[in-house]
Amino acid sequence: MSIILNLETATTNCSVSVAKDGRILAIKEHDTPNYSHSEQLHVFVQDVLKEVNVDVSELDAIAVSKGPGSYTGLRIGVSAAKGLCFALEVPLISIATLTSMATQVTSNDIDYIIPVLDARRMEVYSAVFDKDKNQVRPTEAEIIDENSFSDFLQKGKAVLVGSGAEKCKTLLSHPKLTFDTTIVPSAKEMAQLSYKKFKASDFEDVAYFEPYYLKDFILQQKKK
Repeated sequence: MSIILNLETATTNCSVSVAKDGRILAIKEHDTPNYSHSEQLHVFVQDVLKEVNVDVSELDAIAVSKGPGSYTGLRIGVSAAKGLCFALEVPLISIATLTSMATQVTSNDIDYIIPVLDARRMEVYSAVFDKDKNQVRPTEAEIIDENSFSDFLQKGKAVLVGSGAEKCKTLLSHPKLTFDTTIVPSAKEMAQLSYKKFKASDFEDVAYFEPYYLKDFILQQKKK
């Protein structure tokens, strides 16, 4: 048996869930453009644990969305997760943000799932998954143009999901391509993914783990 606390702060959605053996016991989340994570995250943690009468000492692991996403949001989530892991002496599990987004797609009438998170200007963070949720193209920061994802659209139907999908609509038009802007990263989808990693003892080094900032963070480092 495992009780895992899942934290999702990679985007504007501040989301926390507690799950037992991959089954959600309680979840609380709030999506606002103002990034309220610093005020809400710890309150949400207390609320979900209180709702199901689970003491923090009963947690077997802490899972956190590792990015890509907002630099500030990721820092807040990872800092909170690491602090809990150190205090409770439990393992840290990281979940790729775009992977948890892909798991939200339930349609069988597609060949590819392309989660896209809004970055700067016409740039997005993206990855490509097949219909079985296997990642078939690495996570990248890319500038969207009319030829984006054309290799996959030549092979089959695809759906773009996430905050970056709205941006992509202005440039991408293809009979095999659809868009879903309603999907946001959530601690709900993290439950099964974190439980799978827990069973496999797939843990991070708490002392050295850093969020997956991708291109945004690398560019900032080079400017220094």
